[in-house]
Amino acid sequence: MAIFNRKKKQESSSEGQGNERKKEKGSWRRPANTAFKQQRLKAWQPILTPKTVLPTLFIIGIIFAPIGGLLVWGSSLVSEMTFDYTDCWNLANSSSTDDLQWQNMSSYSYNLRSADSGATIPVPQYAYFFNDSASQDQKHSCFIKFNVVSDLDAPVFQYYKLTNFYQNNRRYVQSLDTAQLQGQYRDNSSLSGGNCKPLAVTSDGKVIYPCGLIANSMFNDTILPLHPTSDPSGASDYNFTQSGIAWPGEAKKYSATSGYVGKFDEIVPPPNWALMYPNNYTEDNPPPNLQADELFQNWMRTAGLPTFSKLYGRNDTTTLPAGEYQVQIYYNFPVQGYKGTKSLVISTVSWIGGKNPFLGWAYVAAAAVFVLLAIAGTIRHLVKPRRLGDMTLLSWNR
Repeated sequence: MAIFNRKKKQESSSEGQGNERKKEKGSWRRPANTAFKQQRLKAWQPILTPKTVLPTLFIIGIIFAPIGGLLVWGSSLVSEMTFDYTDCWNLANSSSTDDLQWQNMSSYSYNLRSADSGATIPVPQYAYFFNDSASQDQKHSCFIKFNVVSDLDAPVFQYYKLTNFYQNNRRYVQSLDTAQLQGQYRDNSSLSGGNCKPLAVTSDGKVIYPCGLIANSMFNDTILPLHPTSDPSGASDYNFTQSGIAWPGEAKKYSATSGYVGKFDEIVPPPNWALMYPNNYTEDNPPPNLQADELFQNWMRTAGLPTFSKLYGRNDTTTLPAGEYQVQIYYNFPVQGYKGTKSLVISTVSWIGGKNPFLGWAYVAAAAVFVLLAIAGTIRHLVKPRRLGDMTLLSWNR
């Protein structure tokens, strides 16, 4: 019997040692007993009192007010002219470019710098001309005549503005093929099930290059140089360049040559590019160099709001003299079908960028709110002060 009892004692002692080992092993996972790991660090909890809150409101208001004033002043240095030519298509056709039927423009805006705010501005005019003998993408022309009230120092920027165009649609934003844009060869089988669908492959199996909804809907109105009406010869036309209008990093997303060199029979341009490529891609009219086409790069950088402006040209060297100007626009981009508008925008910049006084007035409004709250709180504290820790206001909860 003693032998059996001894075995039981040995087994129980071995079990106890095993449990202790398990406990010791489990204790390794317990965080160390330090103030940081056990969350016993000292914390600072501010107590909001009139002596701390009211000066803070005054200080924030005093800081915000001059910041807002500087932003508003910087925006006031910018001149911006916007001319909506959406319904130019509906105007009566002129007999020739020398005998245009001018009509007053119904929708336009002059947001001039403060120095020119009191200038008298004639109403801009526009006219429509259809040239049946021109190429397909130059048949419809819209002429706009407007005045520049004072010299605009370089740089001067030229934009096109669209409204009610939702480039932020989820399906639209994803409709492109990155590998194809970077010059890789993509056949119809690799594109059929991708993001470019339904504008990836044609019914006869040819690949669309560049594929997708974004490329297909690219803005294709052509804006010609500004022509002073006082100089019929055109020698003093004001020209804009399309070099440097895209962000520096945009060109890295595209390749100078496509993967379809020598294989033009396998690809076709997007359907809405038919005006530029009426006979599809050929040796004489090859696919565009997307790495150098900054208009295409700007369009592919989708806008976040349905009303947006994209840079079309810039002039960094020459002052735009005051006077009356005329500009011809080849009218190709449709907007009336989805109840949108398109406009020509000519603008300068200041040290804060383009014309946008909203941020400055937002700072001014915030400063006014903070100061008013501080004044109201000061009056309330002087008329009926409250001791720190006074619980009388909470007596209703008892």
